[in-house]
Amino acid sequence: MTMIMKNKIVISDFIPQGLPPTEYQHLFYALFLAMYLTSVPGNLIIILILLDSHLHTPMYLFLSNLSFSDLWFSSLTRPKLLQKIQCQDPSILYAHYLTQMYFLMVFGNVKNFLLMIMA
Repeated sequence: MTMIMKNKIVISDFIPQGLPPTEYQHLFYALFLAMYLTSVPGNLIIILILLDSHLHTPMYLFLSNLSFSDLWFSSLTRPKLLQKIQCQDPSILYAHYLTQMYFLMVFGNVKNFLLMIMA
């Protein structure tokens, strides 16, 4: 049985309303790029903990897990934001947005859970 649906609207993408105006795009791009480039090397403490056997204690295990979740937390949104600031098409697919928000919530909750355990 074939059903033809008339007046059906399918929303596949939308335009977020928080991006900076065009005259400030370069300033915001530089600001967010600097924030991202400082957060990524700052969270690479994981490598130091893996390389030094003296740091294989529970405290450093929790710190490396916290650093790992923070690295993913910052890498979920900032590269896409930088891309959207730079291009002229700020629309984002609805499925990409939902996936991004799901993992943002997961890594945010993991970070909060680790901080709760460490306290």
